[in-house]
Amino acid sequence: MSSLRTLLVLATLLVSGAALCAEPAPAVPFTSAQFATALQHELAGHFRLDGDFRIELVRAWTPPAKTAAAWDVVVTEFPSIPASTMLVRCSVLADGQPAADVSLLVRATLWRDAWYARQPVAANATFDPGALEARRTDFLREHDALPAAVGDRSYIFARQVQADRLLTWHDIARRPLVRKGEVVDVVAMEGSLTVTMKALAVENGTQGDLITVRNLETRKDITALVVDEDRVQVHF
Repeated sequence: MSSLRTLLVLATLLVSGAALCAEPAPAVPFTSAQFATALQHELAGHFRLDGDFRIELVRAWTPPAKTAAAWDVVVTEFPSIPASTMLVRCSVLADGQPAADVSLLVRATLWRDAWYARQPVAANATFDPGALEARRTDFLREHDALPAAVGDRSYIFARQVQADRLLTWHDIARRPLVRKGEVVDVVAMEGSLTVTMKALAVENGTQGDLITVRNLETRKDITALVVDEDRVQVHF
């Protein structure tokens, strides 16, 4: 037991000695480039931006005339939304102590892949990535740009699109599984009882939509949930 206690004491002394021998971090100045990088990191984390986010200072920033072992930038007032030009207020900390309060304008970009039409696309055509190409786009300037990660055959083109044009969210829509004027299957459920009947769709609907359908026999309108192609569901 005494040998074990001796080993523990020696280990503690070695660790303490190593800590005493470790040199403290050197005090260094804070450069404008380091400030911009730290501010960029703070903004990207706050807004949870997906893509290549970059900022540049609109005007030159003069760093504090001092040195410190650790520099930090804390944003004290974020812009309401990310934009191409933003006013940011922040504090610069030197070794945890306030060194400067800063209010400044920054220019920002957020580069991601967006869809462009490779060829003309007709309205109501099924979404086909083969007719499109992905290009790097600044989403802070093109707010409605359609990300290249979005799009499959569950979408259609809501309007005609010319060749070489950037696609936006307004250009696509979910493909209707039920169309107005078509006869659909209605699955009516009450407890363990299930009944299937036919009804006329009074409006278009995509999956998950609540639409109005008309019972072919009683002519009564009922609200139903779109669950599949030409198939809706109601609960009584």
